[in-house]
Amino acid sequence: MNIQKNAIDIGIITKDIEAMLTFYRDTLKLEFEAAIPMPGGGTMNRFKVGDSVIKIIELDPSAPVEAPLGGIRGASGYRYWTIHVNNLEECVATIEAAGYKVVMPAKRIREGIAIAIVEDPDANWVELLENS
Repeated sequence: MNIQKNAIDIGIITKDIEAMLTFYRDTLKLEFEAAIPMPGGGTMNRFKVGDSVIKIIELDPSAPVEAPLGGIRGASGYRYWTIHVNNLEECVATIEAAGYKVVMPAKRIREGIAIAIVEDPDANWVELLENS
């Protein structure tokens, strides 16, 4: 494999596009890149996170099954993803003030590393990591 980009992009199929756009665009303040029609119906909304892209996807028709809830311990498979930040406490305060669930408040897990876990409107877990 010859890696072409120093990042990984992630696609999130949503059940509530407006709530997800509000969270990722307005609360997290991620840079909106584009809205692209999906083959077979729907729209992919692309947000930049450094060199990575978060794809918030609304399908038409919608997906027939929802992923199990419960974050890390809820099921196997993809359960969370991480955004590296340099203002963890401020991010968590902003997310909490906007009414979103903070699954795990900011916590130092080892020397120089602190994390918090928040939940987006579709109950996906997002880890915020600060490396000081």
